[in-house]
Amino acid sequence: MVYDYHIFICTNDRVGSEKPSCGKGHGEALIQKFKLLSKSALPESKIRINRAGCLGLCAQGPVVMIYPMGWCMVNVQVADVDAILGELKQNRPLMRLLWNNTEPN
Repeated sequence: MVYDYHIFICTNDRVGSEKPSCGKGHGEALIQKFKLLSKSALPESKIRINRAGCLGLCAQGPVVMIYPMGWCMVNVQVADVDAILGELKQNRPLMRLLWNNTEPN
């Protein structure tokens, strides 16, 4: 199946490490919220929600990647999912979460 949108959510959990990780930062809760809301927010779109391993921006996690646009959103909270999907419906990213690639990892 070809999807209109493919959303990857980092759920990496560094067990036994003090380093930040998206799994510790509610990555699984984000998965559930995206799955719950995506069909009603974009009923005519085919959307795939997937867990992802480390996306390399651990200090700025949880991280969400949206394709085919290639948007990388950082510090995503469960409360942001509605707004992300609302902006996606308008074919634009939620700018306040869009990663600025000049930030240090």
